[in-house]
Amino acid sequence: MSTVTNASLAARDLQHVWHPCTQMKDHEAQPPIPVRRAQGVWLEDFDGRRYLDAISSWWVNLFGHSHPRINSAIAAQLSSLEHVMLAGFTHEPAIALAEELVRITPPGLTRVFYADSGSAAIEVALKMSFHYWQNQGQPRKRVFVTLGNSYHGETLGALAVGNVDLYKSTYAPLLMDVLTVPSPDCYGREPGESFVDHTRRKFALMQTALERYAEDIAAVIIEPLVQCAGGMRMYDPVYLSMLRSACDRYGVHLIADEIAVGFGRTGTMFACEQGRISPDFLCLSKGLTGGYLPLSVVLTKESIYEAFYAEYTAQRAFLHSHSYTGNALGCAAARATLGIFFNGPVLETNERLAEHMTARLAPLVDHPHVSDVRQTGMIGAIEFVRDKATREPFPWQDRRGLILHRHALERGVLLRPIGNVVYFMPPYVITPAEIDLMIEVAVEGIDRACA
Repeated sequence: MSTVTNASLAARDLQHVWHPCTQMKDHEAQPPIPVRRAQGVWLEDFDGRRYLDAISSWWVNLFGHSHPRINSAIAAQLSSLEHVMLAGFTHEPAIALAEELVRITPPGLTRVFYADSGSAAIEVALKMSFHYWQNQGQPRKRVFVTLGNSYHGETLGALAVGNVDLYKSTYAPLLMDVLTVPSPDCYGREPGESFVDHTRRKFALMQTALERYAEDIAAVIIEPLVQCAGGMRMYDPVYLSMLRSACDRYGVHLIADEIAVGFGRTGTMFACEQGRISPDFLCLSKGLTGGYLPLSVVLTKESIYEAFYAEYTAQRAFLHSHSYTGNALGCAAARATLGIFFNGPVLETNERLAEHMTARLAPLVDHPHVSDVRQTGMIGAIEFVRDKATREPFPWQDRRGLILHRHALERGVLLRPIGNVVYFMPPYVITPAEIDLMIEVAVEGIDRACA
């Protein structure tokens, strides 16, 4: 029997597998790395090399790979029920998970609609908001407001309400029109201007849009506190409270996309808590199952649910479904993930880890090619540029981030920069020593990329 190696598996892979967000020709120089096993924050390939998963495998893995509690929950569920359709049937894992989510999310969110991915959750929230206004006899309200530099997924509705040109421009002819308001992103704040002052100033642009177009607007959709795929750009929680008040004043829904930032990532269980708000729709996925299985939810208010509740002949039902809606294995994994939060000081531990990350990132402020160091909870980011004084970026064609990525892999750390932004979003079981390693390697990579 031939020995399985990285090279043998990569060769097989490249015969048939088309990888996401990848120019496949790049794999001529850097073949995909086959992962044999994973434990905690570490991935191991078939040649025995290990890689620190500093980005939680695209932001999904909260408590490390192969967590015994989640493993056991999935195994136990598998012995009784793997899946049944959720139309006309139900099961205890879906019911119990919905109960727990209603208990821990911001007040007033009482109804849980299941989907199977983050993008699907966004589609559900958009359709549900639009359909609500139709059921309420307000057909004009069909416009969605989004922030500049936002990202909400890559299905067509989600792509339409995003604003990262890299993902969106090719498909623009297929997308609905939306109203885009400049982001409160604090990277562009004036010298000496605080995060809160900059954020307040930027909100005036949203205020103007709502005042002018309220009769046509169904909802505003935002990523609370951190625009992740837009380069980990961050803003102050005051924007959330101001937006909630304005949406109430003008009769507009607020959709909070916490797919990437929920479940403790920003320092609180949900980012909306820092603005002391409850959205009309809360979209969750990624960390919901601890990084094990695809599952997403949209939580909404009782008043929105009631707008669809009627006799069948009224034709008001929300007709949206996924074959694997409320999958029992996914729900079991999600309940086990929430159980880890409930049974230990996760947020307090994260606070200490975040403080350690802050201390280790601080010296980078003076790096000759670093224009910004920013952090919200367990999300840290370093933006590197050609010219520190002017913040002139490197041309995207230089692919400086790819240089950093490849150096990090050589050093045993998985970092995947977004353009010229290297970021850290590690599992919550990372140690201070492992934080030191990932930042040390990132700095080496910046030095090499900027040379």
